[in-house]
Amino acid sequence: MPEYPPDVVRRFHASPDQVGAGLIGDPPRTWRAVVIEDYDPAWVDRFAAARSLLTEALGSLVIGLEHVGSTSVPGLPAKPVIDIDLLVEDTAEESGYVPALERAGYRLVLREPWWHGHRMLVSAAEDVNLHVWPRGAPEPVRHRLFRDWLRSHPDDRELYATTKRRLARDTAHRPSDYSLAKNDVIDAIYGRIFAV
Repeated sequence: MPEYPPDVVRRFHASPDQVGAGLIGDPPRTWRAVVIEDYDPAWVDRFAAARSLLTEALGSLVIGLEHVGSTSVPGLPAKPVIDIDLLVEDTAEESGYVPALERAGYRLVLREPWWHGHRMLVSAAEDVNLHVWPRGAPEPVRHRLFRDWLRSHPDDRELYATTKRRLARDTAHRPSDYSLAKNDVIDAIYGRIFAV
């Protein structure tokens, strides 16, 4: 059984106030409604194109670049927005990477130093959420564990799919509640991941 460090096992839950406090400028239009689509194999190609652009824009600043989130799990319905985890040395040093990403068409929308230094940028088309983390942050480790678990555990993949569709309907009047509403199911799945 693998041993995981406490900061990987202990999941951070942001409050709605924290999410609002981290917002920079206008929220992406994709936050106005939650649209869950059937899995699309083209999401893999969209990630590959984004990875190529990001690697070209940042060069040696890239420590790691991973396709995460629901679009990275074959067969899982998702919002048609590609989530990418980008690792750089220090997210607080925004002048070292944000200007290059802006030239590549990305816009900084979240600054959340309380969440392991997280920054989030969106692509010009707002079809990529780029999550930027400092080296050693535990959240990208959790993202990879969750992705890989859902890829290999069809029962939990189906549970998560059903939950996402239900919550998209239940939070249609307040789409900002969607992400937080998934926490119970996500935590239950993590419980199974960390129990193995």
